[in-house]
Amino acid sequence: MWDLFLCLIPSLMLVVLTVLLQNNWILYHAEGAVKLLGCCMWIITCRLLKLHYPAISASGKEPQLICKPTALANHLKKHCSALAQPPLARWPQSDPHFQIITNFMWPNTESVELQRGIRFTREHLLLQDGGIVALDWAVGLMNQQDQRKKEFHPGGKVLGLHTSNRAIIILIPNALGRVTPHLLKLCYEALQQGFYPVVFNRRGHGDCPLTTPRYQEFGDPSDLMQAVVYLRSHHPSSTLFAVSEGSGSGLLLSYLGERGSSSYLMAAACISPVFHGQLWFECKLPWLYHWMALIYRKFQINRYATALSSVMDVAKILCCKSLRDMEEFMFCSVKQQDDKMSESMNHIRKDNSRLSMKPDWLGYWERNEPLRDADEVAVPILCLCSKDDPLLPPLSTLSETLFHNSPYFLLVQTEQGGHCGFMHEDEHETTTSWSHSLVLEYFRVVADFFALEEKKKVFKDDAQCCGHGLRHSASFVLPKRRSTLLRKERPVLSSRRRQTSTPSDTFTLEEREDFTWNRSYTR
Repeated sequence: MWDLFLCLIPSLMLVVLTVLLQNNWILYHAEGAVKLLGCCMWIITCRLLKLHYPAISASGKEPQLICKPTALANHLKKHCSALAQPPLARWPQSDPHFQIITNFMWPNTESVELQRGIRFTREHLLLQDGGIVALDWAVGLMNQQDQRKKEFHPGGKVLGLHTSNRAIIILIPNALGRVTPHLLKLCYEALQQGFYPVVFNRRGHGDCPLTTPRYQEFGDPSDLMQAVVYLRSHHPSSTLFAVSEGSGSGLLLSYLGERGSSSYLMAAACISPVFHGQLWFECKLPWLYHWMALIYRKFQINRYATALSSVMDVAKILCCKSLRDMEEFMFCSVKQQDDKMSESMNHIRKDNSRLSMKPDWLGYWERNEPLRDADEVAVPILCLCSKDDPLLPPLSTLSETLFHNSPYFLLVQTEQGGHCGFMHEDEHETTTSWSHSLVLEYFRVVADFFALEEKKKVFKDDAQCCGHGLRHSASFVLPKRRSTLLRKERPVLSSRRRQTSTPSDTFTLEEREDFTWNRSYTR
């Protein structure tokens, strides 16, 4: 009798629990208790793993925009609605460590052609030194219902852009070359909103073949320069934007600094950027993330160990116990310097500014710090940072002087958001990425602002000409802006003419006067 009763106890408890959960009040409190228990267990796990767990503010503070008061900044504050909506999400989406694990450490088993419901087509670009970079074009969505949701203005114009040609967004992954789910979601939303995303894969990254025994340095924008010129020459009527993720900002910021007003970009954005590369490599990261990044980097080097052995001590690199040592042994060794000098003898016309530097750690960062040419940047760039980012140095190490003095740098700080996460939960309890919405809206608002400034310039010039009795034709011709506007002569870059070759065509990279932007927004 009692044996039968004891056997039925589990079944009876399940029946009672099912009946109780039919009550909405009991169900609500049960869900809260389970979530609280899970949160406590997660915090304990993070402490055992020695992962810093920052205190999360639930005050819902608006993001802080730090910038110089300019016409563009005022226009953004007025028309960019995402700036007034802080990235608020409930646990676990709001947890920075949870975001990192699901975004950076989650394995990706999908092919290059199809990722996260996006169809990609790959285009290999042959560089001047024989190297190859890959451009992954997001050409469509697998979900036909989402494909039909693409947003266009009447007449086929993309949202916020005053042209019938789709604007191109160049997406730059992190320095490890990993295309994260966060970056793929940005591709997804950009496609839905009518943009044309393309992912830039450095040589040896993203299954791109390494045809030369050379990896790209942290802040060396030479490959990106050739890729941008290729896009410009093949899509001359499309507006170009660029956005980087995490440590990929080292490449984007370096490019904007070296190219200045000839960058061919209308605007750029950096999500959780690395402003000081040397400080980032020398700071102690949480051991779990450092260990995973180290293993990932070693797998990349080991894949091309035979080819790289001619310019690097691969065995020594694979035995490194820190990312800093790996970076130093890869790019600051005497063997690497000898190879660079041989390249300079074979390519006389090539820019030798990087080849003449001393092969040491300090000299490496003299030519690779992301903000080394910050005063040369002539394109508005939006930087998104979170105070609870566990992968970057504290924001206290970042000087805000640059953002207060330069009209091109805009910094948005949030209380929470993690590293490249910035998850937001709307009124329908749907979790989306706040950073994606902000970046895409920022691009549209900047494009609208430039269009308004150009119209003002046309009307102003027309009025002045009419006042002097000059006759105008039926169509207005905008005065072309000198490509060297706001650009100082730099002794570092001795030549601005490079040649880039593709399997089917050849073109020259030179500073052409093909921009018509009015810089009145810097007033």
